[in-house]
Amino acid sequence: MGESRLELLAWMSDLLQMEFRKIEQCGTGAPLCQIFDSIFGDVPMSKVKFDVNSEYQYLSNFKVLQAVFLRHKIDKSVPVERLVKCKMQDNLEFLQWVKKFWDANYPGGDYDALSRRKGPGVSSATPAAQPRAPSVVSSRKPVSGASSSSSGLPPRTRTPSVGVQIQQLQTENAALREHAEGLERERDFYFSKLRDIEILVTAVADEDAALVGPDGLPANAAKDGLIKQIQDILYTTEEGFEIPDAEVDAEEAADEETF
Repeated sequence: MGESRLELLAWMSDLLQMEFRKIEQCGTGAPLCQIFDSIFGDVPMSKVKFDVNSEYQYLSNFKVLQAVFLRHKIDKSVPVERLVKCKMQDNLEFLQWVKKFWDANYPGGDYDALSRRKGPGVSSATPAAQPRAPSVVSSRKPVSGASSSSSGLPPRTRTPSVGVQIQQLQTENAALREHAEGLERERDFYFSKLRDIEILVTAVADEDAALVGPDGLPANAAKDGLIKQIQDILYTTEEGFEIPDAEVDAEEAADEETF
């Protein structure tokens, strides 16, 4: 299973030295181009536009990306038509594959994303992703015993300011809230479907119960058996699951109205 949405956003923001808040921002194609530039170092970043806001402009970036795939013989189809729609699920699945490819092929060392973006015709700022404070992605480990300064003082470490920490937490909180709302909408959608099925099955069962054949048996025994199986599936519960008491629900609803 690939990384989560928050993990991917944090990785991409650190690698590209820009603040990414939504996976959908990959739909512009620009972040993907620079991720592969961090691997191969030969992506023509002067042709990659970050400050774009239309599908036509996104397609221009994806042409650059597809040329990189062709040049390096990457056997992976780029679903451009779906990605440029900036839908979260499509871009999440593709970015998870990109991360796996990056993990397997990143050469290590330093990658200065800012300097790579500052070629002719490339804007370092975009409405969708704001530049981060300059930092260099490196896979090198610090050399033990290295002196920090001629004064003999211990090395100074850079810690993020309180404001930056708050902003990061707010970004994560907003992403979690959006994810939770999506899950609630999906739950309500399927619950509504199941409720409609339950009502329909119950109505058919009630109608068939009133029909008796010449032999005194139910007229639609086969259909009744099928309806019984459907009802068994609808009302089957897992071990440890308890159906909420209607009286308890009514009391909780009254308490919520009180407050």
